[in-house]
Amino acid sequence: ARDLLLKYNYPGNVRELVNILERAVVIARDEYITIDDLPFKPSSFADHGKKPFGLLKESVEELEKKLIAEAMKKAQDNQTKAAEILGMSERMLRYKLKKYSSKD
Repeated sequence: ARDLLLKYNYPGNVRELVNILERAVVIARDEYITIDDLPFKPSSFADHGKKPFGLLKESVEELEKKLIAEAMKKAQDNQTKAAEILGMSERMLRYKLKKYSSKD
């Protein structure tokens, strides 16, 4: 994960790096951050110059799915508690759960 973080070109500068690390800490299942905890994968670097906006959208959605899944797990599938953990309304959480379940 360290090598991947060092190789990534941060279009958003330091703010983006801080955001990525904060989210990775929330998602991480263990004491250490792994590649699976990051919103981008090594294979994404090959496509990085071809369609950056599509890649960003996919990365954000992937990260959002992971965060929602982790919050639902921590809240034992209680949507009210999960929404509170995520800092969003229950309505928004239900919308996103429906959105991502239809994409699977």
